Amino acid sequence: MSSLPLPLALTARLLPVAVLASAGWALTSGPFAPAPTAQHKPTQKTQTQSPTAPSTTAATKTYASAPAPCGAVPEKTVTSLVPGTKTAGKEIASTDKSVRRTCSWNALKGYDYRWLDVSYEISDTDKAAQKTFEQRTTEKSGGGAVPGLGDEGYSVVNLTTEDKQQTREGVVMARVSNALVTVTYNGSDFETQKAPGTDEINKGAIKAAKAAVAALEDGQKA
Repeated sequence: MSSLPLPLALTARLLPVAVLASAGWALTSGPFAPAPTAQHKPTQKTQTQSPTAPSTTAATKTYASAPAPCGAVPEKTVTSLVPGTKTAGKEIASTDKSVRRTCSWNALKGYDYRWLDVSYEISDTDKAAQKTFEQRTTEKSGGGAVPGLGDEGYSVVNLTTEDKQQTREGVVMARVSNALVTVTYNGSDFETQKAPGTDEINKGAIKAAKAAVAALEDGQKA
């Protein structure tokens, strides 16, 4: 069968399309189209209604980022807790400084060794920080609350012995809104192989923690 001339072939191909288009017009805009329905007119109350007020239950985030930890504890406090250390401290590398930052001081003076860590950790909400605080204080059981330290404060001191060498370590944790402050302070005497007293370590850790909390509260907020 010979092919149709181009105009006839084109007409044959377009004819079904034209028929469908005509049918669509008849059903939507032509004589077969349904009668238009009345448009709903908003009432005066709807037109003048004020926009919805913002929710008051949105999660708050008091602290947006962790402060510089190496400047959190006054130099005088650092030298009293870690004799012989460099007061500038050394910041530990972090994958995200806006979330977690830690500074460390340590020194051996004579036979006495001391180590101090101050760490900040920022959570998205107060509730998340509270949950983390509860988990960590549960893991480090045996301590007690520290009144007046942030929204929640906790302190625990433990003694360890390795090859007859004693080390006493105190850990103080504080929650301040959505921020967590953790201080670790420990010491050893390599001459006597004895550790500093519980009271010395506990009071030193709490002193550093109070300074770190004050630095957080005085710093930039979200």
